[in-house]
Amino acid sequence: MPKQNVPGLLSGLDDDAATYSINENLAIVQTLDFITPVVDDPYSFGAIAAANAISDIYAMGAKPIFALNIVSFPIKTMPMETLGAILAGGAAKAAEAGFSIVGGHSVDDASPKYGLSVTGLVHPQKLIRKSGALVGDALILTKPLGTGILATGIDSGIVGDEVEAALTAVMLELNLKAAQVMQSFPVHACTDVSGFGLLGHLSEMLNPDLSVMLDYDKLPILPQVWDILKHGGVSSGTHSNARYLGDQVQWEEKITLLEQMVLFDAQTSGGLLMAAPAEVANSLISELTQAKTLAANIIGYVCQRNDFPIKVRRGLGSQNPF
Repeated sequence: MPKQNVPGLLSGLDDDAATYSINENLAIVQTLDFITPVVDDPYSFGAIAAANAISDIYAMGAKPIFALNIVSFPIKTMPMETLGAILAGGAAKAAEAGFSIVGGHSVDDASPKYGLSVTGLVHPQKLIRKSGALVGDALILTKPLGTGILATGIDSGIVGDEVEAALTAVMLELNLKAAQVMQSFPVHACTDVSGFGLLGHLSEMLNPDLSVMLDYDKLPILPQVWDILKHGGVSSGTHSNARYLGDQVQWEEKITLLEQMVLFDAQTSGGLLMAAPAEVANSLISELTQAKTLAANIIGYVCQRNDFPIKVRRGLGSQNPF
């Protein structure tokens, strides 16, 4: 990949979205994301894919203003009504977020895929980067983990409609409320948790001088995942995450292999992962809770780099150990 050399570019390859400065008070933020179906209902799939794409804009501290559809669809083997339902779901989720979809592009493909290219606006001084975490920061997560495991369980026929409904509700939830709360606090870094899993996206937030200590007991985890894990409900993407990140993580011995897989789980439309000063973390948690985000948990802390970039323990408690 050639080195970026674009005057006015504030963020790009190393962040969730590209950001270009228009003037000292305004920057454009743009991202693109599309996925294969994660639920059977086409309308819900369209809405989930849209929520997933919009999250990158929220993670950068920006406000989405419009989007373009990106669609792959097998027009010879699936009814056009299905495509219409997917697009309707995406449009409804964009409307919920306060903007419109104004065009797009489609291709004929063997399997359906859908997503958005989203454009947003941000003040350059309020841009939140993926990097930027500091020693002593608290790590805060705003949605529960386990969506990939639940989706795998549904695909495998291990679970039924009730679990699919629980999964759909989590993935449909916009990160809008969390993003609005975040604007009132000095958040040093933020990303959204998606296909690279919690640990993958967390690793991208760390520079070579930083490590993190996570408290497994503080992680918000969807309760339905444990039965699915016992039946082998782990996707190939989750296994790939584990292989790629395995040597970067030190686990406390009493955390089982099945429990470890939740942290590698490839998420869809996951929560925001924020790094904020420990002294404001409780106030941030309180406001997230009042805003009724799906989770509002301090899951760990940032420290000086030691032998492992990521350490996972149980029972760290509510106090910063560093």
